[in-house]
Formats: sequence, structure tokens, C-alpha cells
Amino acid sequence: MDVFSALASAVLDDGLVTHLGDPVREQRALIAGTALSPLGDRTVVELRGNDRLTWLDSITSQSVARLAPGESTELLVLDPQGRVEHAAAIFDDGVSAWLIADAADAEGLAAWLSRMVFRADVTVALRPELAVIGFFAGGPAEQTAQRAAAAPAGIPVIWADPWPHVRPGGHQYHRGEAHPGADFHWRAAVVDADAAAALVADPEIVWAGSLAAEALRVAAWRPRWAREVDERSLPHETDWIRSAVHLDKGCYRGQETVAKVHNLGHPPRRLAALHLDGSDDLLPAPGSPVLAGEEEVGHVTSVARHHELGPIALAVLARRAPVGDLVVRTPDGDVAAAQEVIVPADAGATADVPRLTRLSRRPSAPDPRDAR
Repeated sequence: MDVFSALASAVLDDGLVTHLGDPVREQRALIAGTALSPLGDRTVVELRGNDRLTWLDSITSQSVARLAPGESTELLVLDPQGRVEHAAAIFDDGVSAWLIADAADAEGLAAWLSRMVFRADVTVALRPELAVIGFFAGGPAEQTAQRAAAAPAGIPVIWADPWPHVRPGGHQYHRGEAHPGADFHWRAAVVDADAAAALVADPEIVWAGSLAAEALRVAAWRPRWAREVDERSLPHETDWIRSAVHLDKGCYRGQETVAKVHNLGHPPRRLAALHLDGSDDLLPAPGSPVLAGEEEVGHVTSVARHHELGPIALAVLARRAPVGDLVVRTPDGDVAAAQEVIVPADAGATADVPRLTRLSRRPSAPDPRDAR
């Protein structure tokens, strides 16, 4: 069981600390930078070897070949059709590249990476003995995490989420003036077992559970592999190109589809934010169908109760879904949902590429003899 399950007042769900008595207060503490959140549903993968960054650059969606020690970004592993297979945060300390992945994805990610090594100077290792804690930058929690984080190469392994800004080579499909992710200054520190135990034993540390951390993620429209990804997911659909895809880097698996959809087409689905009717205490479960009238147009992927916005959700919708109010269907009845567009229906087709006239319709060339 996770060492953080021993925290006083911790309420657990399958070993994960969901809250410690007051999820709303815990959200406010995270935003203020005074709380740490145990991320028991994350797993660390370590990459070592001189070729680790150039090799990773050649097989994933992000440009990481020149990632400097202490820098962070994120990457996706795509299948040949451009669909998302794996996702990971990445931090390099000059000796190792540290990947932080959703726990359900980590073993598959490590296995795939191991199969791709061939002759490269790279070793891939799952590190389940390491724990991950999350926090927001700019407060005493960051100072605590700096002291506790593993630093085998002399640099604390603390990943800075790139979500607040569009990364170089990325693209944002959301068209609003303000993006709620701009204030999502999230960090994730890797700690060893001794450091984790010391944190748990410190009565001065303020803790926040997964309900609080997830509510802030959902409010920031931040996609996550464990929630927003299924077997059909393209990175365009969740606006993930803004932080996890470099559109101008060299070839990698799935790149052709990424470029084709971005330049010429539209993704078949789109991510939307839902503001749910708060009159019922029960929240819809992830996977609940979303309807426009009586037509099912998508499904809920993440649900949370935000300290200011109230009940909110992320949903993956069909491109044809209208942009107005929707309904989430639950076993206990329908829940009204006001929609906020994240990825517009006409996302993609950013390049105005002229199309050649079909050969069968080309006018015949004039006969030179007609000019005589």
C-alpha cells in the first residue's frame, strides 16, 4: 500500500488518498501553494544512457533532443495512425530522463520503450519504489518539495507542467482570449521511500487529496491519459498539441496523421468543458453519455466539484455536437450541462493549401493549329 495512506484523516479509494476531510479547503491550500498532494496513481520510469534524449526525440511527439538539465516538458507516444497510446511528463537531470506516467500506463510505456531501444545507448527501468507528490509553485509547499525531492545527479527531480503556455512547435485550438490553464502552475516531485516517510511523519505539512488536485486539473482543461484518452484519441481532440506535440520536428510514428489533420482536416471529436447543474449532490460518473436532445453526442471523461465553479466536467464530443447546452445521462436522471467550447468543431485545416484540379476535369490544351 502507498506510504501516504498512513496520513492522518486520509480517506482512501483503492489505496489512493482521495481527501483528508475537506476537499474544498484542500483545493484552496493547493492554489495558495501551502499543500502537497500524494500522487499515488503515478509511476516513474527512468531512462539512462548517452542516447536517451536523441533516441526519445526520434520516437515520440515532442522535441526533446536538446532538453537541458533541469528542464521539463511532456510527450506522447502515437500509433501509426496518430492515435495516442502513451503519455508522460519528462524531466532530465543531465544523467537520467525521468518520465512520470499514469500508473495504469507506466508498465505498457516502459515495455514499448524497451522494445524500441535496439542499438541505442539507453536503458529503461520502471521505478515503482519512487513516489510522486504534486503541488503548485510559489509557496512553502514548493520549498518542502525541493528539500524532499530525489536528486541523484545533484538536481532535484521536479517536473514543471508546461500546460500554462503553448510550447515551441505547439499549437492551441482554443480561441478564447483567456485560457484557464494559464494559471495552472503545477509541479510534480519524485521522492524516494525514506523522503516520503519523513513527509508523512511531519505534522507541519498540509496535505490535499486527489479530489482537490483533479478539480483544479479539470478547471484548467488539462487532459490526462487515464481520463481523456481512449483507443480512438488523437492529440488534436483535447488541444494536447499546445504542450505535448512539436509540429516542426523530424519524423516519428504517427507524425503523418498529426500533420494531415492539423493542416488539411478536422479531428472527428472535440474536448468540451461542462458546467453541471449543482442541485444534486451526486456527480455523473466518467463514461456517462452526453446528449443533445435525444441524440448521444459524446461521453464524460472527468468530473469534479470545484471550490468556485461548482460541479464541472470534461467531455469528449463528436464534432457534430452543437455548441449549446447539453444533458448528461445518469442512472438517477438527466443532469443539465452548460457547454464551454475548448476545441472548436472546425479545429485543424490551419493551412490554406490549394487543391489541384482533378485531371479528369482539366480543360483540354488548345490546339496550336487553331492559332494559324
